[in-house]
Amino acid sequence: MCGISLGLRPQQRDLFLNESFPVDFQWATSSESFKVEGGWAEDGKGETNWDRFGHDGLAFANQTADLACDSYHKVNYDVYLLRGLHVNTYQFSISWARIFPTGHRGSQSEKGALYYDKLINALIDSGIQPVVTLYHWDLPQALQDCGGWTNASIVEAFKDYADFCFSRFGDRVKTWNTFSSPWVVSHAVTHNMIKSHAEAWHVYNEKYRKTQGGRVGIALNSDWAEPLDPSRPEDIAAADRYLQFMLGWFAHPIFVDGDYPAAFKTQIEQKIKECPLSEPARLPVFTAEERKRIHGTADYFGLNHYTSRLVNNSVGGCTPGPQGIGNFQSHVDPSWSSTASDWIYSAPWGLRRLLNYISTEYLNVIKVPIHITGNGMPTEHIGDSLNDVSRIDYMKSYINEALKDGVNVQRFTAKSLMDGFEGKKGYSQRFGLHYVNFEDADRPRTPKQSAYFYSQVIKQMDLVATRGVF
Repeated sequence: MCGISLGLRPQQRDLFLNESFPVDFQWATSSESFKVEGGWAEDGKGETNWDRFGHDGLAFANQTADLACDSYHKVNYDVYLLRGLHVNTYQFSISWARIFPTGHRGSQSEKGALYYDKLINALIDSGIQPVVTLYHWDLPQALQDCGGWTNASIVEAFKDYADFCFSRFGDRVKTWNTFSSPWVVSHAVTHNMIKSHAEAWHVYNEKYRKTQGGRVGIALNSDWAEPLDPSRPEDIAAADRYLQFMLGWFAHPIFVDGDYPAAFKTQIEQKIKECPLSEPARLPVFTAEERKRIHGTADYFGLNHYTSRLVNNSVGGCTPGPQGIGNFQSHVDPSWSSTASDWIYSAPWGLRRLLNYISTEYLNVIKVPIHITGNGMPTEHIGDSLNDVSRIDYMKSYINEALKDGVNVQRFTAKSLMDGFEGKKGYSQRFGLHYVNFEDADRPRTPKQSAYFYSQVIKQMDLVATRGVF
């Protein structure tokens, strides 16, 4: 841990420092293609892994993303909502299968590309900067059938897909996330994802940066890990391992030296020796050429952050997965506010600690800004769905932690613009600032109290750099 002490006492970690948001700060909200678009087979779109997931009856109450929020037909409606929020930035993802139905350029769908043209143009006409994520978990099923991210050929396929998107939309899109929260879906395929990210960055750098003047990065997800007992060195070390196994897995190769963290590799090798009969998967090795090609491939540090964990040292045994291999256990404090999610608890001070950790651990040499590319919490679809006071409290607290200690944060993205299809949870968890009535075929949207709150925050910041708690 380079210069960051994890062992803070509660009264120290909760100190509040007054800071102000700069005039050009980017206030954003977001959506993801498979969660909102619908039109799952329209105009030649190919099937995705999430389409298959829903059709196989694996989501809550057999729900599917076939129609979702019907954003495929509601571009003007959605941009109208964005104008009402007063955001100056909108982050959305492209469905790879809507552009290339089979995942390859030879299957290109012009109608699919036109949908994104329409959305991007509508945003720009409204003074809203589009931020595009190339991959947020929805893989063309045709590629999945060939092994998906486990197949090394996907690196070239992703590079080609990214090349097309840069060429087609890059005259108007100036910020690109290659991946969003890749850790969530990549425990066995991180190697190919990192190489895919690097190849996409190099395509932009070599072919488009000079004429388009944009930026390419990656949106990594991470909790903050606080030692359960700050007085125990073994808990401090366990908290560090937690961060290395979650954030360092991707961030260290990209921002430090092109390779996985040394502590990460050492821990895996140690576990292999301890568990010869149930050997964990060996960590792939980057060649010297690959390390050089990966290192430095980010123009900003994208961060998706939702919660924190208390971490202590454990023996781990031969249990598979990051916790078993990493010899740590994670917990939550009973005083933290819970949400409709079984993993998101409100601990806003953790964002401040994580931003300082990132700045010290990864941005000493590659001095790029941090973009908070996702922060939010879900509510359940019960009772008064519009009066989401708990979300307002969460947002207020996390926004207050975003710009302390002089860390160079340039964007805050509230997840998300509207309720959507949340994977296996279907429509039962609601992350949206706008309520979507999924019982109505027209999918009407209604602003929640959190939408009014976020709009007021942004308007206040536009008028003056507000200091202190809202």
